[in-house]
Amino acid sequence: MLILENLWWLLVLIGVMIMIHELGHYWAARFFDVHVETFSFGFGPRLFGFRKGETDFRFSAILFGGYVKMAGEQPGDSTDDPRGFLAKPRWQRLIIALAGPTMNVVLAIALVTGLFMIRYPKPADPNAPALVGNVLPDSPAAKAGIREGDVIVQLDDLQRPNWEAIVTREVSGANRTFQVAVERRGKRIETTVTPVLDEKTGIGFAGWADQSEVQIANVSPGMPAEQVGLQRGDLMLAINGIPIRSRFKLQEVIRASGGKPVQIDFQREGRRQSVQLHPVFSDLDGTGRWMIGAYFEDRVVFTRLPLHEALAESTRYNVKGATLIYQFLRGLIERRVSAKSVHGPIGIAQLSGEAAREGPFAFVGLMAMVSLNLAVINLLPIPIMDGGVVLMLLIEMLMRRDMSLPVKEMVFKLGFVFLMMVMAFVIYNDIARILPPGALLPRW
Repeated sequence: MLILENLWWLLVLIGVMIMIHELGHYWAARFFDVHVETFSFGFGPRLFGFRKGETDFRFSAILFGGYVKMAGEQPGDSTDDPRGFLAKPRWQRLIIALAGPTMNVVLAIALVTGLFMIRYPKPADPNAPALVGNVLPDSPAAKAGIREGDVIVQLDDLQRPNWEAIVTREVSGANRTFQVAVERRGKRIETTVTPVLDEKTGIGFAGWADQSEVQIANVSPGMPAEQVGLQRGDLMLAINGIPIRSRFKLQEVIRASGGKPVQIDFQREGRRQSVQLHPVFSDLDGTGRWMIGAYFEDRVVFTRLPLHEALAESTRYNVKGATLIYQFLRGLIERRVSAKSVHGPIGIAQLSGEAAREGPFAFVGLMAMVSLNLAVINLLPIPIMDGGVVLMLLIEMLMRRDMSLPVKEMVFKLGFVFLMMVMAFVIYNDIARILPPGALLPRW
């Protein structure tokens, strides 16, 4: 039942993405009077649809994708139609190709703007220095001499960075050495930190975390946290008498408990309370550990932004997101980030279902993130994708003539094969995450 629910929410998610993306191509093509033959949701054989004017609007058998087919678009198509795609000036074709990804960017900005107008997560202290709240033993940060209570005052060329900037560089900087300076009791100490590649997440990991107030984000039904009455929004104060300055420190103490009871001091509605609970051992995601069934997050203050502020903040948020995607792709090429962290349709289905069950804010936020990712991926200079079309048009503009038909056909075929290989790889990744470690390896 859960699989069907995840599949449904995946179809809702990608349905909106496909519709918006292809509408961008369709509207731009119609604006330049290009003959649009087909507007398809999905690939393969036609299932059902309707015809409006000269365009067949259809649903096809394979729902994971969509396309707009314009007359004279593919190499080898007839160029006799004056309203065909290839009969139009290159600058018009360039705009038509860019219209799809542009619509996905507009959608991402619009969705996040709407969220910020209703519920904007503002850090409790946005101007706080980058204070280290936890350092995992034997981690790159620990080996570099970083300690709890240090203030990171420099990270390479960044002076007085905040934790957002630090984490952005950390996740895309596996096996890259960073020059780090910290302040400790009024003294400046310089060192180097080289994040390692986390095999589970496929991203860089330094083993440090910020110091912040920690609250409960969610409580799992039937687990110890729910049984003793902990609730979402409870502010964590201490565990076994140890002040909580980082959610990672809290998790570290729980995992090291060995099942022995732990005492948690927390605050609810201004009142300090205390509970004792017994962690349980769980083999969640193939990683056995002691847990209490609570998810923690840094405390934030929620507010509402007026339209102009929400739009500006959404634009900044999406620019930062696009930059992070670019850095991630660069890390893949430089082999500093593992391709295992890339999600395919199965992984996105799981994320869609989890976000939908968490609530509309989480689902809309995921939709905005996927829309931005779709825009960036589509703009990569890969044949058969929008970025590949744009690249070929730019080359033709520089050459002032069309590429030969055999070259275009070869590029198109190579792009299709590459895309199928990527799809097969990400599906394999998704299955590998679900199955126990080593399940996909051959047995002799």
